[in-house]
Amino acid sequence: MSIPANLKYTKDHEWVSIEGDVATVGITHFAQKELGDIVYVEVETLDQTLDKDEVFGTVEAVKTVSDLFLPLTGEIIAFNESLESAPETVNSDPYGAGWMIKIKIADASEIDTLLSDEAYKELIGA
Repeated sequence: MSIPANLKYTKDHEWVSIEGDVATVGITHFAQKELGDIVYVEVETLDQTLDKDEVFGTVEAVKTVSDLFLPLTGEIIAFNESLESAPETVNSDPYGAGWMIKIKIADASEIDTLLSDEAYKELIGA
């Protein structure tokens, strides 16, 4: 199972890539595998500032709908609009073209609360 070492992770199975004060967020390979075929990604929080752990959207698979939780406090500055027409990209390329949102980070100290790749592997038993 792919768990890139250069990313941070959450207990809610999201990955976070940080460049300066912007974080890119998606769901992990483990999460997309558990969900199954993803048919819809909804993010209606674009241009809103939300607190860490607030729901920023949902991902819908054939069998279930799951909330997406913000890993860091900040303003949602971008949504991967290609997911509207091709949500299955989350399944095929979760760490690349399947990214979901970009956040302008409000509190950089929260980055320290994210999991390393090793801690995430322990969480999922990989």
